[in-house]
Amino acid sequence: MSSSSTPADRPQYTADQLRNALHDFYGGVDSSSAETCGHIYGHGDPHHEMSMLQKITATTMLDYDGRIASSGGGSGGPPPLVDELLERASEFHANHGPMLPLHEIVRGKSPCMALAAEFKRASPSKGDIAPHLDAGDQAGVYFEAGASVISVLTEERWFKGGLADLTSARLSTTAAAKKEGSTRPAILRKDFVTSTYQIAEAAAAGADTVLLIVATTPSNVLKELIDFARSIGMEPLVEVHALVELDVAIDAGAKVIGVNNRNLHTFQLDLAQTEKVAEELKKRGLSFHHDHCEAGNADGPQITLCALSGMSSAHDVNRYRKAGVGMCLIGESLMRASDPSLAIRGLCLDPKDYEACQSISGGAYTGGTKIIKVCGLTNADDALVACRAGANLIGVIFAEKSKRKVTDDRAREIVDAVRKFGERSDRANVGVATPNGSPVSTLVAKCHALERASLRPLVVGVFQNSPLDVVRETVEACGLDMVQLHGSEGMEAANSKNFGVPALRVVDIELGSDGEQKSSSDIAATILKKVTTDPVAILLDTSIKGDKHGGGGTGKTFDWTIAESIQNMGLPVIIAGGLTPENIGDAVGKVRPWGVDVAGGVEAGPGVKDHDKVQKFVGGVKRAAAEASKGF
Repeated sequence: MSSSSTPADRPQYTADQLRNALHDFYGGVDSSSAETCGHIYGHGDPHHEMSMLQKITATTMLDYDGRIASSGGGSGGPPPLVDELLERASEFHANHGPMLPLHEIVRGKSPCMALAAEFKRASPSKGDIAPHLDAGDQAGVYFEAGASVISVLTEERWFKGGLADLTSARLSTTAAAKKEGSTRPAILRKDFVTSTYQIAEAAAAGADTVLLIVATTPSNVLKELIDFARSIGMEPLVEVHALVELDVAIDAGAKVIGVNNRNLHTFQLDLAQTEKVAEELKKRGLSFHHDHCEAGNADGPQITLCALSGMSSAHDVNRYRKAGVGMCLIGESLMRASDPSLAIRGLCLDPKDYEACQSISGGAYTGGTKIIKVCGLTNADDALVACRAGANLIGVIFAEKSKRKVTDDRAREIVDAVRKFGERSDRANVGVATPNGSPVSTLVAKCHALERASLRPLVVGVFQNSPLDVVRETVEACGLDMVQLHGSEGMEAANSKNFGVPALRVVDIELGSDGEQKSSSDIAATILKKVTTDPVAILLDTSIKGDKHGGGGTGKTFDWTIAESIQNMGLPVIIAGGLTPENIGDAVGKVRPWGVDVAGGVEAGPGVKDHDKVQKFVGGVKRAAAEASKGF
């Protein structure tokens, strides 16, 4: 039953009403509810504060109760009963084709990874993502690009969806598949399902399957919902996060299990969670590996395993392919991508494609801030403060005009201190792969390699228009792990062959330009056209009009929407220029850049770091990045 009410029309519930709704759903707090709700966050704790997931679930239940109770006096008439919904479902599927079994759809893609592409207009934490998009149009694009499942958010308040979106996606993809003579994708209703009524209305709207979230569902209710779904021809996707939830799903008879890498109570994201569940299934002797699926094989895997949340690249897809996962659900990056078809192709769902191009670009970069660089260090003590605070990259400057320029001897002292901190005795191996693909896909691959290598801090030497042989000599003399080119050397100069180590390439964002004002997206597109496969990553910094030697050290910010536009086109970037402990939360929260770089913003004086500011800056980045990563 889809509501056409506006946000202002919807009832608002008190905390007590929400708690009471959950209390009733959980069956109170007696011994029997302890057995069926032991896996539910906060159950039995009188001081428990509801998580956002629980608030949304309770609100959804109360909304349904209210519509059913009050609809008799409305012009729309009373809501249909479950039996009436099932009659509508039978009629719909008779006219538009039968339901598709989810587990067979996923297994039929082996050895390729099945993709569940999600339509999601908004979320509680991210706000609007793409409210202007049409569900039918987007689903058609997803299907033609290779999606096997279309996931449609139908929750109205926070996600701005509805059952009309689901029906639109179903009809659009059915028509497209008929035209191509191919199998249409399965349609998944993603919502906060707590009743057989919601499953029946999903079927009536054209759904093939529904999401059931173990984290909010008593075990006895979960089994009831699974059994009901199967009785009408649906195989539900049962979502788990914690291992205790896996117990509940298996006991209830779940066949298709999706692992949400994000804990929806705490919002913490852990991409290793799917792998942990895979290992647990192995320990229990339950078969699930996607590579073992064969068409028509009745003795195939007992469980179809899926990875949900937090993925955006072919690197992620390949990671889960190795773990035996059969389907990845990807939403936000595809909704934000300027070209969803290109984004899906970049995911390399076919392992042969991944091996052929090693492209790990897959739509807009939405992975959040991973790299923190503290630059302009002039002594080992300051460098260690940055390391202890959690910086990934320690920048030492060799540019002649810089007031933070260091000698080779001082740089060597910093390198030795950073190596000792990281418990290593030699230069770090970033492990950058040989370019084999487009510049963007190659740089995405290199960014992932740098993320892994910089878990222990690396030292970056910053140069500006120095002869390349001088840069190489300095690298060897000081033991630098990386270099950064901050002048007019050109993009190709950043090739690691020139120095024996990877190089960051700075792209100046000029302030004070005259003439026609270009949009952020136009500027971003111009920058991307100039990017080559040579650097390890791109760093955007502010420059002043008329500076012929390159920017840096201006203390001024540029228009961060340029960085956001570049990342929406698939390329992660580091931003610099005017960052301080006071504005870094805003920068990370709004732009979610792959990396941030600070120098003057954490200084007590030129080349002398204020230790308190360094700690506040790095801590601010991490807090803002964690907050920005929250959401459904």
